[in-house]
Amino acid sequence: MSSNGKRRTPLVADKRYPDKASPKKPAAKKAAKTPPPPRKPRSRKPARRARPTTLLGWLLWPFRLLLRIIWAITWRSGLVAALIVAAVSMYFAQQMPPIQTLIDQRARGSVTMADLTGEVFAWRGDQFGGMVTARNISPHLHDAVVATEDRRFYRHFGLSPRGIASAIRINMNEGRGPLSGNGGSTITQQTAKLLCLGVPYDPNAWESEAAYEADCRRTTLARKIREAFYAIGMEIAYTKEEILTLYLNRAYLGAGSRGFEAAAQRYFGISAAEVNPAQAAMLAGLLKAPSTLAPTANIERSRERAAVVIGLMADQDYLTAAQASEALANPARLSRAAEARSGGFFADWVMESGPEFFTRNTTEDVIIRTTLDQRIQRAAEEALVSVFENQVAEGSEAQAAIVVMSADGAVRAMVGGRNLRATGAFNRATQALRQTGSAFKPFIYAAALDLGVSPYAMVNDAPQCWSIRGSREWCPENYDREFKGPVTLTQALAESRNLPAILLSEDVGREYVRNVANGFGLQGELAEGPALALGVSESTLLNITGAYAGILNGGSQVTPYGLLDLRILGDSEVLMDSQGAGIGKRIISAEAARQLTWMMTRVVEEGTGRRARIAGWEIAGKTGTTNSSRDAWFIGFTGDYVTGVWMGYDNNTPLRGVTGGGLPADIWRETMVRVLEGQTPIPLPMMVPQTAAPTGILDSQGGEVVDDDIVNLLDLLVQGAAAN
Repeated sequence: MSSNGKRRTPLVADKRYPDKASPKKPAAKKAAKTPPPPRKPRSRKPARRARPTTLLGWLLWPFRLLLRIIWAITWRSGLVAALIVAAVSMYFAQQMPPIQTLIDQRARGSVTMADLTGEVFAWRGDQFGGMVTARNISPHLHDAVVATEDRRFYRHFGLSPRGIASAIRINMNEGRGPLSGNGGSTITQQTAKLLCLGVPYDPNAWESEAAYEADCRRTTLARKIREAFYAIGMEIAYTKEEILTLYLNRAYLGAGSRGFEAAAQRYFGISAAEVNPAQAAMLAGLLKAPSTLAPTANIERSRERAAVVIGLMADQDYLTAAQASEALANPARLSRAAEARSGGFFADWVMESGPEFFTRNTTEDVIIRTTLDQRIQRAAEEALVSVFENQVAEGSEAQAAIVVMSADGAVRAMVGGRNLRATGAFNRATQALRQTGSAFKPFIYAAALDLGVSPYAMVNDAPQCWSIRGSREWCPENYDREFKGPVTLTQALAESRNLPAILLSEDVGREYVRNVANGFGLQGELAEGPALALGVSESTLLNITGAYAGILNGGSQVTPYGLLDLRILGDSEVLMDSQGAGIGKRIISAEAARQLTWMMTRVVEEGTGRRARIAGWEIAGKTGTTNSSRDAWFIGFTGDYVTGVWMGYDNNTPLRGVTGGGLPADIWRETMVRVLEGQTPIPLPMMVPQTAAPTGILDSQGGEVVDDDIVNLLDLLVQGAAAN
């Protein structure tokens, strides 16, 4: 090869060695192509589900198809139902008022009664102790309520499907309807029911608040559905703590207690913030059946339920094993006031005698301070129990009543029957009108002494008959069916002789005797004929005891009273007091009253009331026994207290072998021995006559004549009495 001197370009195998090819010159730009017009999208048909290709597939294919249909219907229906529930619940949520307005919606208020020292002893009406919250109550009480009533309270939305299903299963297994018995209700649902699903009480639509609440507790399918919506609405509108607060304040817990604060005060005398685990368990246990499980009704049953609650609290780790053991070993005890349930009859009487707008129909919470002395009340109750247990035949249905009062009429104790714990029961001390028998006689002698007749004046205890218009001749006898002839007024009263009392009443004048008795407080219609002197007229034990108080205080009228003052809860201003009660106008002279008191001491020392004697004490009194011994009385007094006792049958069955100087005098003595224990004897305000010699005999005009010819004068007296 030859060269011409110029450098040659090396030869390259382009196709074999493309990598080593020399760089190409940039190609000339081509004209941009116009994009093709967009194609119409093809309509996509749903893919046809593959048909089964095997025998098993063909067998299962209908079931799969059915499940798909059910699922399609279910989720769509569920969505619609959820939207409906949400809409209705939101509607209820929008209607929810502030919880403060729902805490206490009682239509009526309550009455709390305190004794003479200010210690509470009785409650009437539905008590509300004041608002508590889920945060300021005792943690033990908070935990006990949640553990007992709704352990998933803080995790559900107002309803517990698991709880509802469990309740239905239990009800069906026990042969009840699905909605009868266990309800599976959450605390929210229970609170909704307590609020009556938002329907307020209307006095024009309901006979009473009790009827309204009974209707609120009715369980029907429609109400359960509404309750569910309302409960969810509450969960939307309120926090869990607010719902629990409503529940704690609205729940009924027996014995008239509305809310846990009232219950804690009622049963334990402390605030709901102070209860210990045992007390908390007892209170929470009442939610199941408040009236049945109330500790004032049956403490053992209440403790058994509390033990179940303690077990639930321990299972859910609210209590340690040591705390649970301690609570079980030391169950809750009632306060002294709750345990005693003292003065039930007295409290009923105060409610009946007080102003209606502050007692029976009060719309406020009222505090009444009363005259009750709980020491004396216990003395009267113990005395009654002692005599009936030791001296009355077992199974006897005889009843008795006791009233103890001060000389000014302030009632210190009242027992209206043998059922000492009764509330709202028939009160034989204030409601039973019974013939007074010889207990009426002191007012005959009061009338005579007020006219100046001497306690030593003579009267003839001899057979005598009276003509009664429209009836056959009346010839009364003495109880012992004996006649003693001329006796002094003092002896006649001490031995409760009938003929002298009738003669004296006729001589003094029935109208004057009637006026004196009425003046002392024996109201009502007194007998018109000579039988007036034998106490055929009727009186209550309270009234006749008050009449005897008039003798003790010097001859002035006495109105028994039990209310000292009244105020509204939380207000220190006294709205009313006992003004107008107590001692009133004078009925007989103080001298006549003191002489009569002395004469009545002879009844106890040497007459029909000897079984009432108490060593070291001056006691004045009078026995009373009515026709056929249907009523037996003993009413007596010391320097401080007047005590009346009645005994008999409610159906007027005659007492067998009982007179006023028997069992009633024993009850009186047993009462007063306890009342006077440890006290210094106080002398009676009495006047002993100057001479014990008979001074004469009464004539038909009530004057006194020297006994020159006692037989003739006695005849004149008898004739004059018969003429009247």
